[in-house]
Amino acid sequence: MRLGQWLGLLVFVISLYILWQIRQVVLLLFAAVVLATALNRIVRQIQQYHIKRGIAIAITVVILLSLIVGFFAVIVPRIIDQLQQLIGVLPQVSARIDTWVNWLQSRIPGTMFEFRVLENIPQQLQTWIARLLGNFFVFLNNSLTAILSVLLFLVLTIMLLANPSQYRRVFILAFPAFYRRRVNEILSETEESLVGWIKGTLIAMVVIGLVSFIGLSVLGVPLPLVNAAIAGLLEFIPNVGPTLSVIPPMLLALLDAPWKAGAVILLYIAIQQFESLVLVPFIMKQEVDLMPVFTILAVVVFASLFGFLGLFLAIPLLIVVQIWFKEVLVKDIMNKWQETK
Repeated sequence: MRLGQWLGLLVFVISLYILWQIRQVVLLLFAAVVLATALNRIVRQIQQYHIKRGIAIAITVVILLSLIVGFFAVIVPRIIDQLQQLIGVLPQVSARIDTWVNWLQSRIPGTMFEFRVLENIPQQLQTWIARLLGNFFVFLNNSLTAILSVLLFLVLTIMLLANPSQYRRVFILAFPAFYRRRVNEILSETEESLVGWIKGTLIAMVVIGLVSFIGLSVLGVPLPLVNAAIAGLLEFIPNVGPTLSVIPPMLLALLDAPWKAGAVILLYIAIQQFESLVLVPFIMKQEVDLMPVFTILAVVVFASLFGFLGLFLAIPLLIVVQIWFKEVLVKDIMNKWQETK
């Protein structure tokens, strides 16, 4: 290799190292880009009524902040209240499971079956509660950092929303002149996919939350609002989230009767089937085409590498990576590859 190639490789490695060191800031920037892309669609819709862009941006931001404030003022207090009740009844769930384990052991000879896993459930629940509270206090101690991150995220979003075309041109200029038109096309496709995914996900979260609330209320499961909120919020994490959301209402149902816990499981299976067979195909249509295996791997990998932000942004990251992989590597390189003689 020539000296210039070695220098280029060195610069590339140093760039990767710097990006890894500031990965949290880069993820915040990516999250701001995703939100600004979605809000820009609303701004464009408002501009169609002959309203200046600055005023349209202000209206959009006010609407967004109003929804956030309204959610925290009306819904969050009730969720926190029911969440405290949920934490309070977990020891009762632990005691009930312990009673059932003892009953099973008295009915079935110990030489035939052992319930070591079930025996550990009460202790595991208590440990989980302790860790939950511990993490909560750690979060409070780091609240200043969280607030600064949120403020940085909002500032970046507003700055990107103010003049998105300028930042888009700067990004396109980073590519060779002959490829810039193609980059612009890929960016447009990425924007369409991200906006479609955001709209579909928000609709799915609301629908799943409402259906879960109605089903849990009919079954008489305690704290239906907080469990429905958990089901709706975890819908943001495909495949993994809906599976995890069944655990809290199932534990609460165990306090009443075993059959009710089974009914909760059947309810959530029915909701997931409704989501996968009816809801998602209807609202997503052909906006985003993600394979389930890739979505699970993306959630696990990005969460392992980047923590909570990686978990939160796993699917948008996967959408962007998939589109650029398909358009650049597959269509523009592999499909046009010509074997040299």
